Amino acid sequence: MVEAPTFRKAERIAGRTLVERLFNGTESRAMSAFPIRLVFLSIPRDEGEPRAKILVSVPKRYFKQAVKRNRVKRQIREAYRKHKQLIPDDSKHQMLMAFIWMDSRLYDTSEVERRITNLLQRMIERL
Repeated sequence: MVEAPTFRKAERIAGRTLVERLFNGTESRAMSAFPIRLVFLSIPRDEGEPRAKILVSVPKRYFKQAVKRNRVKRQIREAYRKHKQLIPDDSKHQMLMAFIWMDSRLYDTSEVERRITNLLQRMIERL
């Protein structure tokens, strides 16, 4: 029986150093599938670390109500959880990814999932 994909706490980017490395590093790359922007970076992987870590950001500028921001973050996390198997399991490298929302309109979950899948596939092609 195949185990359903999960999204564990270890797969979240936590801590200032990783965030600064992702956004301030010269080697990080970005792409977008409107309304989502993906910033990613490949770093050396430590033993026992997951193959990818993500950060989800929905700026208050686009949704003043926390309920709407939380809905969009849930949609992005769920889409990533369903399609994270697209990321190759390289024992030497770990992917750091930040998904950033860039629109003031809500989208259907299926549309968000399609955009996340598109971004993951394009990121893999670039590597």
